[in-house]
Amino acid sequence: MAVVVALGLACASVAGLDSPTSTPIYVYGVTTLLAIGLYGSASGIPREAMRDLHLLLVAVTLGVVLKALLIAGVMFLVMREPVALVLGITVAQIDPLSVAAMAGRSRLSPRAQALLRAWSAFDDPITALLILYVSAFALDWSGITGHVAGAPADADTVSYLLNLTANLGFAASALFLWAGARWLLRRGARGNTPHPATTALMLLFLAVLVTVAVLNYLMLGIALVGLFFRPLAPKVVDRVSSGALMLAGLALGMLLVHGIDPLLGVVLGLAAFGSQVLVGYALTYRLPHNDRGYLMLGQQNGITAIVLSLTLEPAFPGAVGIVAPAILTVNVLHIVSNNWWARRLETNPLPPVTPAPDWLPAPWRRARR
Repeated sequence: MAVVVALGLACASVAGLDSPTSTPIYVYGVTTLLAIGLYGSASGIPREAMRDLHLLLVAVTLGVVLKALLIAGVMFLVMREPVALVLGITVAQIDPLSVAAMAGRSRLSPRAQALLRAWSAFDDPITALLILYVSAFALDWSGITGHVAGAPADADTVSYLLNLTANLGFAASALFLWAGARWLLRRGARGNTPHPATTALMLLFLAVLVTVAVLNYLMLGIALVGLFFRPLAPKVVDRVSSGALMLAGLALGMLLVHGIDPLLGVVLGLAAFGSQVLVGYALTYRLPHNDRGYLMLGQQNGITAIVLSLTLEPAFPGAVGIVAPAILTVNVLHIVSNNWWARRLETNPLPPVTPAPDWLPAPWRRARR
């Protein structure tokens, strides 16, 4: 990713790009990347995570909001500007692509891995929606004339309700069409193996839905679509999401030509990582010691934080220059802290499990430490 960002910066420097954020191509391009990221996150929620549904709901609602408030509070103390609100939300989520890449080498239990994957998948849409609705308030508070793509036109109840209604109507229409298409395809199917043409048609239908969402800035709607519309081609969705990440990194590098603010970026990164430690500590008290430590140190930022900063840049100039070093700070802290935790577990292992006596009734035979 660092190579892609550097390539974007080099291209912008050579081409002498000044303000690409003001062009319609930039707005629709960034909105497309955001829609792909939100759909990919929502569609990647594992079903086994429903085992910890209560904890998951608390983590992605109260937990995400609390993290955003903690980060925004730190940034507001440092900056004393309304933009601190949206900066806090931008890095409040955990990147699902990074979590997926980590799963193969992680020492997390299967239950904790499923919870972390679901947490990282759910909190992306929530932070994106918070950005859209809070940005209107932040702009109104600061007196800046601007607008974030997909956000309500004004910071008032009527605008919020109209925006919410449009998104819910889009998702409901997609659900109705999806159910009808599945019924027709099942009637013509032979056996349990879907025909390749069926998968192609479903992917085409998904592309149409994403296009409609992008043209009308229906980001909540496309996130809801990801909860139920899952074509039988997960590798295609993964490749498109990875490609979107590369394009987002390239765009990020192109905007860094205007410079970065390393001090505010480091503060933002430290606040984001620290908020995950505090919230993770509060929410995972019922989990085993090993898993609890990894979840507390699980903060990673990636495509969603990048795309959200790109979305904010036209209305809040300089947002990219703060978020970019913050993402680097968070990911470096993640690598260092997780390696430290792994070494700590190796040097201080938990006591071995003691099997229950054979004479106990079967329902009471639980392993003891």
